[in-house]
Amino acid sequence: MTVWAVGRVGLRSPVMTAAGTAGTGTELAAFGGLGDLGAVVVKSLAPYPWEGNPSPRLVGVPGGMLNAVGLSGPGIPRWIERDLPLLEREGATVVVSVWGRTADEYEDAAVLLADVSARLAAVEVNLSCPNLSSGQGASHPMFAHDPAMSAEIVRRMARAGLPVWAKLSPNTDRLVEVARAVADEGADAVTLVNTVRGRAVDPRTGAALLGAGSGGLSGRAIHPVALRAVAEVRAALPEIAIVGAGGVVDADSALALLRTGADAVQVGTATFADPRAPWRIQRDVIRALRRHPLGARGRSRT
Repeated sequence: MTVWAVGRVGLRSPVMTAAGTAGTGTELAAFGGLGDLGAVVVKSLAPYPWEGNPSPRLVGVPGGMLNAVGLSGPGIPRWIERDLPLLEREGATVVVSVWGRTADEYEDAAVLLADVSARLAAVEVNLSCPNLSSGQGASHPMFAHDPAMSAEIVRRMARAGLPVWAKLSPNTDRLVEVARAVADEGADAVTLVNTVRGRAVDPRTGAALLGAGSGGLSGRAIHPVALRAVAEVRAALPEIAIVGAGGVVDADSALALLRTGADAVQVGTATFADPRAPWRIQRDVIRALRRHPLGARGRSRT
């Protein structure tokens, strides 16, 4: 059997869902076998329930979608009780995505996950969410724009006892610096990239179409951004594992990320148009790689 390696994690295939687009549990199970995918990456969870932003939260734009969902979710304890058993019943390989407003909250998330670490493949740390405190009394717009704080959070996430994937933001010129900082602190992988900040307005009134004003742009439009990010980080950090995300809508866009240096990919916004997209893309990617393999990187034989 071919095992696709993302750092210490072995996956059935190089194709996963992306956090925030496949729900917290088995929402996509009606469209394909969750256990057939490389992994199911669940929606980012905090240590507590969170309502998120006011509606409207989603708006379609040319080439993709803007979202300002605001990381709503049931919280890690409720997810462990309700959703994790359902994912296990489906045979899914589970990667849990987490977020927090402070470094202490990320550590709280790690402590909660430690009790179920044997049931999870990895924890993906969403560092691209707003940050209320740097721990030094200063305020920062995103942890992922701050190498020192990103490294601190990755260090604290070690308490989960899981491989740590750091999900980074393309909205900074310090991307490589942040990637190096989290790698030095023990991150097994980086996920590149989260959404690009954007805004949509009513052309007649200028009113924002999202309840929160601005949001995150995802979909086909950001694929070139993801490719650039993967290329830059792979050149600077040849040994770190990379999960490519952003504009994966078909086999060609997935293969472009893999051949640029990603070890695996995530399918996100494409599932809103076609809930079967992860399985379709996985099938087509595997067929293509049988004809034209990647080489040694990205997989091992067991």
